[in-house]
Amino acid sequence: MPASPAGQLRSIAIGVTDLDAAERFYNDTWRLETVAKTEDAVYLRGAGPFHHILALHRSVRPDVRHVTFSVATRADLDAIAARTPAAGGRLLSEPAAVDEPGGGTAVTIADPQGRILRFVHGDERHDARSHADAPSRITHVVFNSADVAAAQRFYEEALGFRLSDRTKVMAFMRCNSDHHSIALADSNADTLNHIAFVMPDLDAVMRGAGRMRDAGWPIEWGVGRHGPGNNVFAYFVGPDDFVIEYTADVLQVDDTYRVGGPSDWQWPPGRFDQWGVSQPPSERIKQAQKTIRFIEQ
Repeated sequence: MPASPAGQLRSIAIGVTDLDAAERFYNDTWRLETVAKTEDAVYLRGAGPFHHILALHRSVRPDVRHVTFSVATRADLDAIAARTPAAGGRLLSEPAAVDEPGGGTAVTIADPQGRILRFVHGDERHDARSHADAPSRITHVVFNSADVAAAQRFYEEALGFRLSDRTKVMAFMRCNSDHHSIALADSNADTLNHIAFVMPDLDAVMRGAGRMRDAGWPIEWGVGRHGPGNNVFAYFVGPDDFVIEYTADVLQVDDTYRVGGPSDWQWPPGRFDQWGVSQPPSERIKQAQKTIRFIEQ
């Protein structure tokens, strides 16, 4: 398929109520590294080359500020700016210099349900570093959606996403070889569901899960292996009730991948993953997956 102008998911910016405590958690337990700070924000990198994959902003309530993709060319920015209004989104900013650590030039848009997305070209990079227990990048974010079909059309028409799989409750969408970079979950509100961080392998997911439990953060769902995407998972409810996932073995796909439907992804009664070993999601995670809202602009 033609390359999506969206490129690759780079980072997410979130509002947190205790900036210092959140930084300590994401440094010491989640294993990200602070690379830049301002009075009211902290920027954290993973083991991969992106300047940062998570930005924490001081806030009176938890929220999502924006999700950022890294694009290959300046022409991709122009294409996104041109296609967004026709597909039902809003162009919030023409290509302009990014005024935050990492730099680059960005287009900022809002999708039809109000989520703010940025697309950056020419941002800074680090040398990738080998780390057995640190996430390398964010592989996907899941958005709750009151109208999945409308959101799906926008991501396809404006941003060149393709549907990889559709289950009874979720549409998995890709903009590169990762099985999905965004998933849209059927819901009654347009909120954040969770953020998934890629670990090097299954052992790293297991060690990370053990480290979280040692620090007082229980596994809320998992460890298991998903159907769509085939990825290993362990879910937690982190500071401010953000749902965060350690994952590995994310399926890589191309145009030969057959799009699956709900009948392709059915488990026997009582099973919640491919292996049949995961407990069901906790009540705590099911509530937390509904609560974090996106800022309005």
